[in-house]
Amino acid sequence: MPKYLWEASYSAEGTKGLMKDGGSKRRKAAEEAVKAVGGKLEAFYFAFGKYDAYVIVDVPDHVSVAAVALAVNASGAVAVKTTILLTPEEVDKASKKSVSYSAPGR
Repeated sequence: MPKYLWEASYSAEGTKGLMKDGGSKRRKAAEEAVKAVGGKLEAFYFAFGKYDAYVIVDVPDHVSVAAVALAVNASGAVAVKTTILLTPEEVDKASKKSVSYSAPGR
């Protein structure tokens, strides 16, 4: 199953909700959203820095992960950036594929 990383930033309103509800409730909400599209929450961590939380999920396909991201972003409380994650074995396969490419200006 494809693996994705969400980098989440809370709005001021979202941070107020986080302070009221706590972190465990946010993790549970993420887990339920991912389960609703047939996926699984692998990891959920809060952080200091550019993003407030990092979430790793296994979701069946890009459309399903987009559906969750759209729902989260539409709330206005959280903005998520989605990154597709690849295993080392997938990179091995990619490195074996023949691709014709010429750099700009060459």
